[in-house]
Amino acid sequence: MALSWKRARGLVLLAAFVGPLAWPLSASADIYQWIDSDGVVHFTNRPTGNPAAKVYLKGGAPGASPAATATVRPGVTPFAPQDRDPARYTRYDEHIRQAAALYQIPESLVRAVIKVESDYDPRAVSYAGARGLMQLMPETADRMQVKDINDPRENIFGGVRYLRVLANMFNGDLELSVAGYNAGENAVMQYGGIPPYAQTRDYVVKVTKFYRRYKTIPDAVDASLAPPDPPPSAVVTTAAP
Repeated sequence: MALSWKRARGLVLLAAFVGPLAWPLSASADIYQWIDSDGVVHFTNRPTGNPAAKVYLKGGAPGASPAATATVRPGVTPFAPQDRDPARYTRYDEHIRQAAALYQIPESLVRAVIKVESDYDPRAVSYAGARGLMQLMPETADRMQVKDINDPRENIFGGVRYLRVLANMFNGDLELSVAGYNAGENAVMQYGGIPPYAQTRDYVVKVTKFYRRYKTIPDAVDASLAPPDPPPSAVVTTAAP
């Protein structure tokens, strides 16, 4: 298996979210990255002696379920989203548009991830230590070259860059990319699809619902405040005469 994507002037050129996964996932193989003379970045699990190939992602045992992070990570002070101002849903529009355009990720997907991750509160901190609007783990922020994880703009750009990496890695498959954002790409590879974690499966459902909502409802505030599902219809029963 080998995937590639181009860089031009330091920017990533990508494919849109299109089809299903087109390559088999390995349960234990390391993933290698290398850049050729044309600036094309390649991902492969078969480096075939290429001296330029460096380990991008270690294989091995799958990581812990996101549900296992319910205990507070040492040194972390959790902070639940508390901003209730509807203006928060448009406060970061410029950053979202810029990042979506740079990394060619649908703006509606970026909004959906932010909505589900932090409800647009940049102060949010999870029990595991994920921070900011897009709930970046410090390790992921480092990989995505984020210097200040608490800065809303940098947090958004780092999160969208990670979505770009995942989209490239999973051939543009929306659900696998979203699952990878929640559980990590290694877990998706280990299980050959969406990991069997209740939290991750619920996360994929929520993000895809809001993704469709942001695509179909022009006003970001209305789309954000609308419930994911309409309430069930009331059932009225009457006694037989």
